[in-house]
Amino acid sequence: MRTVSQCKQHAKTLALQFRLGITTQPALELAELAGQLISLFATAPPQQNTQLQQLLTAVLQCQQNRDWLGLADYLEYELQQLLAGTLA
Repeated sequence: MRTVSQCKQHAKTLALQFRLGITTQPALELAELAGQLISLFATAPPQQNTQLQQLLTAVLQCQQNRDWLGLADYLEYELQQLLAGTLA
């Protein structure tokens, strides 16, 4: 399992790949990252779990719509802020 800082770095790396138009491999890695985030938040307060759930729902919606820039924004900004404010 990855640490919070490793998840933050992996999310930034995926965001950059999505911004560059590389989507296949990052999309697969995104599913793995989501599972790791859910594990990290397992002991977090309910409000923080709700925030993670909302964020992951938005990320999935972007992925379904092939909105790679929107997805990258969520990974690079909102997720980073959520991780910094709750688990770091």
